[in-house]
Amino acid sequence: MNSRVALQQYNAVNRESEVEGADSHRLVQLLLAGALTRIAEAKGQYQRGDHSGFGESLGKTIGIITGLQSALDLEKGGEIAENLDGLYDYMIRTLLKVHSEKSTQPLTEVASLLTEIKSAWDTIDYELLADVV
Repeated sequence: MNSRVALQQYNAVNRESEVEGADSHRLVQLLLAGALTRIAEAKGQYQRGDHSGFGESLGKTIGIITGLQSALDLEKGGEIAENLDGLYDYMIRTLLKVHSEKSTQPLTEVASLLTEIKSAWDTIDYELLADVV
């Protein structure tokens, strides 16, 4: 087994362990980070002309964003959840433009939006919030 395969297997086990013990706040953080990772992979694959890898990474990114969107509680989340719902919808539509625009600019735009959401999410003191919710 070469070292790259071993590292990939180690990372997969490490991610599984982290997900199994995560609360909902941490899961959202992991999903946002995962979407950003997939976008970075897709951008590199697009630039290298790796069409199958690009399609797979793009599909995974859209799947993650769709999962985040479907987890929103629009009743309890109010205006914030509604805004996120619209933003996630926009991101998915933007990602689908990569092929028609023949550019990685939509990937960059969505990565920027996800980074802003993740930065805000990372600042939430979930332990304090849990006492209120």
